Amino acid sequence: MHHANHYYGHSHVLARYCGLDDRSPQRIHGYLQHGWNIGHGMAPDHEFVPGLPLFVWSERTRRRAWSLGRRDTYAVGSPWAYLLAMEPEPDAAAPREGTIWYPFHGWEGQHVVGDHDRLIAEIKATEPGPVTVCLYWQEYRATRVREQYERAGFRVICHGYRGSKWDSLDPDFLRRQLAEQRRHRRVASNRLCSAVLYAILAGCEPAVYGDPMQLDGEVPIWGGQPRIRRQWAQLHGPQVDPVVAREVAVAELGADILLPAAALRRMFHWPEPAAAPTGAALLEGAR
Repeated sequence: MHHANHYYGHSHVLARYCGLDDRSPQRIHGYLQHGWNIGHGMAPDHEFVPGLPLFVWSERTRRRAWSLGRRDTYAVGSPWAYLLAMEPEPDAAAPREGTIWYPFHGWEGQHVVGDHDRLIAEIKATEPGPVTVCLYWQEYRATRVREQYERAGFRVICHGYRGSKWDSLDPDFLRRQLAEQRRHRRVASNRLCSAVLYAILAGCEPAVYGDPMQLDGEVPIWGGQPRIRRQWAQLHGPQVDPVVAREVAVAELGADILLPAAALRRMFHWPEPAAAPTGAALLEGAR
């Protein structure tokens, strides 16, 4: 099915939870949401095969999809929420410090237009501790952009390549992201995005501030940034209430609706596992 189902190792995480081989991605019978958005959960430029279901992260997204005419839509929870359920933070985890900062990024079809030097100045004026800047692979490979943040004295990393067209898939993308986020006390970005919601669920204190920048030729689909700032105003600013932020992250990532492994397998048209325990069974054993 659609190659976006495998972005960021999402199908690998869900296969592991379902007791299947997480090194060889399963074909999902339908379309799996691969990033947080304010519409029906899918990329606006996706072409859908009629009759195939959408699998979205949350009940909120399912209701939005319904209102946009996408009736064959099911809320299953995000792969990130399943990963955290399978890999809770150890009690003896090292103390967190500093901030992991995610500048708004482009993608293969559009590049970001904005003033990185201005953003760097605002980060330096706001963040109290060491800063790790995590760039999207495109910006990380762009030497000019990466070196701007390195010259500012920040640690600069990239979580990896998301995969494309069933090629260069990375089963460990989310696990690397989780390990990095658990090193940090805060998470911040110049736009509310998947990475900020992920880090909130992983225990970081969030912030959203700074020039939101623009994509080259950006169209404000489903209300764009004005709607996001209006509807999720409580998550914007250099200091955000962590209790409120967690409530939002749980709801948007579907951490409160995780399904049993057997139910996911039926929905995705996946086979029964071999004798090895499922991720759900491992989770039960850890409790």
